[in-house]
Amino acid sequence: MTTLSQLLNNTASPWNITRLRDPCLWKGVQCTSSSVIANLSLSGFGLITSDFLPVVCKIGSLQALDVSNNQLSSIPNEFITSCGGIDGLKLLNFSNNRLVGSLPTFHGFVGLEILDLSYNSLSGKIGLELDQLVSLKSLHLSRNHFDGSIPEQLADYGNLTLIDLSFNNLSGFIPDRIGELSKLEVLILSSNNLNGGIPANFSNIATLSRFAANQNNFSGPIPGELTKYLKILDLSYNKLTGSIPPDLLSQPNLQTVDMSFNLLNGTIPKDTSSSLVSLRLGSNSLSGEIPSLTCATLGKLTYLELENNSFTGTIPRQLSSCQNLILLNLAQNNLTGSVPEQLGNLSRLEVVKLQLNKLSGEIPSQFAQLEVLSTLNISWNTLTGSIPSSISNLQKLTNLNLQGNNLSGTIPNSISNMGSLIELQLGENRLSGTIPTMPTELQISLNLSSNLFEGFIPDGLKELTRLEVLDLSNNKLSGEIPDSLIEMKSLTQLILFNNQLSGDVPPFGSYVSVNLSGNPNLRNVTTPNISPGPTKRTDKFHLGFIIGFSFFFTYTLLMTSIYSSEKILQILRSSMAIFLLRMKHDLTYCNIERKF
Repeated sequence: MTTLSQLLNNTASPWNITRLRDPCLWKGVQCTSSSVIANLSLSGFGLITSDFLPVVCKIGSLQALDVSNNQLSSIPNEFITSCGGIDGLKLLNFSNNRLVGSLPTFHGFVGLEILDLSYNSLSGKIGLELDQLVSLKSLHLSRNHFDGSIPEQLADYGNLTLIDLSFNNLSGFIPDRIGELSKLEVLILSSNNLNGGIPANFSNIATLSRFAANQNNFSGPIPGELTKYLKILDLSYNKLTGSIPPDLLSQPNLQTVDMSFNLLNGTIPKDTSSSLVSLRLGSNSLSGEIPSLTCATLGKLTYLELENNSFTGTIPRQLSSCQNLILLNLAQNNLTGSVPEQLGNLSRLEVVKLQLNKLSGEIPSQFAQLEVLSTLNISWNTLTGSIPSSISNLQKLTNLNLQGNNLSGTIPNSISNMGSLIELQLGENRLSGTIPTMPTELQISLNLSSNLFEGFIPDGLKELTRLEVLDLSNNKLSGEIPDSLIEMKSLTQLILFNNQLSGDVPPFGSYVSVNLSGNPNLRNVTTPNISPGPTKRTDKFHLGFIIGFSFFFTYTLLMTSIYSSEKILQILRSSMAIFLLRMKHDLTYCNIERKF
């Protein structure tokens, strides 16, 4: 250990043999009760060169070596030769380094159970380099640049419980022989270029609990009994066809299913597992009515996403018994009828997306009970009535989108109390009256376009210092444009066309795109950043569809299923939505919510 300490003293290693002579007291060193070194963790030590690695192999009692989260670029042959002879070595972790070149050939290592080379830049094919690892249980090769096919020889490692080959450039079929791995518990093949069908014999692996092969090019039908033993299945972003097998959702252990972004058709099977936590079937060609999911048997259901299909009928009121529901996404279908007021009983609901359907009736006042709701999108339906004043009770609401309906009446004055709101979309309705005081936290967009608002543009809008897009176009606003709007330092787009404004145009900065056409009494409209805009509602509507769905497509490519935690996934999706909204506004502003 003296030599090793001297080698590592040139790095950020906290080891100092002159200050602390007992290596068992050094950071990252674990010893047995008899003071024999067993585990060595040098993770995050700032290691750059690999010179020390062969010296590590002189510790004949070594059972685990973790050099993750450093800047190592190679594994020396001397290390392979020396450490390969340590029969008790069970774990090697080189993840999150800068390893390049091909996969090392591991000679010896007969006791190695866990090999982690993930998050590096290794390339080439995966072949016989692992051939002597007869005790291997966990193989982590994700986040590299491996290409070629998955070797059938992996089936010879009968002790394997975990295989993670995700985020590489692998192609070809999944070898049927993988189904022979009788101890396999986790198989992750996500984000490659794999094709062909899903092997039917995977249903025979009684230990397999998680199978993820999303973001590939798999085609053909979903095999029957695939979820016989599974807890987690993710085959999203593929080209799978046919209907959902009747037994796919009913297996008793099943917790998570993601089949979104495929080419599936037919209906949703009525039999579902009482253990189901997450069901994602969005962006397929599924049809029929949404089953009356009774949460007396689906009490654990937390995420339900059926967006971008061809479902008809009404939103099942029985969903109100799913008391654990956090996210409900039924957007872009052909759903009719009213929004069930019973959804207001779902106290844990954080996201509701019902846009681009044919829903009618009023906004349920019971939604004011959803105290943790952060996103409410019921845009582009045929809702009528007014905006309930009780909506201001939603103090955690960040995104409210009600545009593209037939809402009437005034905006409730209490909306100014919604301290978390960063986006408000109310365009393309029949709202009237004057513009009330707005929440000061608005950042992304305030869209009141294509309504019946009258009166002056409020001077108080200057308080929205973080707002990026302000659209008041196609109304009946009069008077002058307040000079105070210049104080909105984050403003990038000001859209005021087709009103009855008059007077001089304030000198907005060059970074603000200003659209004032259709206001004949305005003066000084020749500023370079003032541009003409569409004067017809239909032009803007169609432009919105083009831009909106373009961004929807971009978002779906970016949104991957790499997250192991459902809660983290939801947070990241929310962050991605905000990011893409800003991208959209920077390119061109339109009044249709992209479907996400």
